[in-house]
Amino acid sequence: MNAPVTAQPGGEPIKGDVDAILTVNNIEVIYNHVILVLKGISINVPRGGIVAILGANGAGKTTTLKAISNLLRAERGEVTKGNIVFNGQEVQSLSPNDLVRLGCIQVMEGRHCFGHLTIEENLMTGAYTRRDGRGAVSADLDLVYDYFPRLKERRRSQAGYTSGGEQQMCAIGRALMSRPTMILLDEPSMGLAPQLVEEIFQIVADLNAKEGVSILLAEQNTNVALKYATYGYILESGRVVMDGSAVELRENEDVKEFYLGVGGEGRKSFRDVKHYKRRKRWLT
Repeated sequence: MNAPVTAQPGGEPIKGDVDAILTVNNIEVIYNHVILVLKGISINVPRGGIVAILGANGAGKTTTLKAISNLLRAERGEVTKGNIVFNGQEVQSLSPNDLVRLGCIQVMEGRHCFGHLTIEENLMTGAYTRRDGRGAVSADLDLVYDYFPRLKERRRSQAGYTSGGEQQMCAIGRALMSRPTMILLDEPSMGLAPQLVEEIFQIVADLNAKEGVSILLAEQNTNVALKYATYGYILESGRVVMDGSAVELRENEDVKEFYLGVGGEGRKSFRDVKHYKRRKRWLT
């Protein structure tokens, strides 16, 4: 599924950590030439790893993913400082389709399936950058159906008439059809029942383990993200305020209290946590 990418459409390879498939170096992002959204974000994703970007709504998680996938320009945003290195190559100046050809693709928040197309037609749109023939595309379609058997059952159904969970599976399957070495997943749990969230995350973990696809995951559901990720970064107001292994973050008292809803005395209600912001150690 993941043959090495040798094409270098964006320039000369950059030397870096050979174990990192993605390195984000101190980037700043500005919208409309005025609004500073990301303020010196640095992130490392090891090859074959699952890394989570955590934080509340508006922390900068989606903007970080769009900066990596080069989708900012459609929203009048731009990276004004720092650089982004994928597979040894600086990529922030590439077009999104060039980045897909290199092996990095984003599954956007809200699924964004083509509602008037069938599930299978949606999946086939993910292979539009490929030039390796119908046989290879057909084999990968079968692979997607192996991971998502529910999609095979609904392959002739219009995507707009399928459930939210099926649309999320379709969006991930569509990304797989591009033969990626890395997938950027934006809020895959949004709007889904807990059982479906666990099912989808387990499939993502299987893809990582069996196909070697590296995953960078932006997620508000800290509990489930830290269950499947190996490393995490916590964002607030466009800055990384904490990072560490998933085990370290799960055991950190601040993370327990502010993001997992569990403090020293057990799970807390919203009424008990109004004072959180002034107690956050990284804001002092």
